[in-house]
Amino acid sequence: MAYVASAGSAPGCIFCNALAAGDDRKSLVLLRSAHSFLILNAYPYTPGHLMSAVNRHVGTVAETTSEELADVMRLVAVATSTLAAEYRADGFNIGINQGRVAGAGIEDHLHVHVVPRWHGDSNFMPVLGQVRVLPEALEVTYDRLRSRRGG
Repeated sequence: MAYVASAGSAPGCIFCNALAAGDDRKSLVLLRSAHSFLILNAYPYTPGHLMSAVNRHVGTVAETTSEELADVMRLVAVATSTLAAEYRADGFNIGINQGRVAGAGIEDHLHVHVVPRWHGDSNFMPVLGQVRVLPEALEVTYDRLRSRRGG
């Protein structure tokens, strides 16, 4: 219920807010680097759904620098290796939804989704009920992944 009750939109950009919050665990920021950061998706498709986002508030690939893009992709690599080790993911959906028509829920701050996948991970819940069941709380996922990265 805490998860459902918290589903509201805070003012401003969720990525910028997370960077400025000062409490990485509360804002679900797993790792910070020079040009980007890794954050848990608060409304995940699967357990361990992460996003690698540029630090700067830009909405398109064309607005980023080559350093920012390289850093974002470096964190995508960190995310996949960490998720493979901790959750034994069999594969990943990795992608950018740029623009509302392309499916971007947050279109003004560029981010890359990293969604872990497992053989047979689709069951009747998303197919028939159009809902997803997550087996662990976000805080548990955060702690597992954060400890895997060395704290």
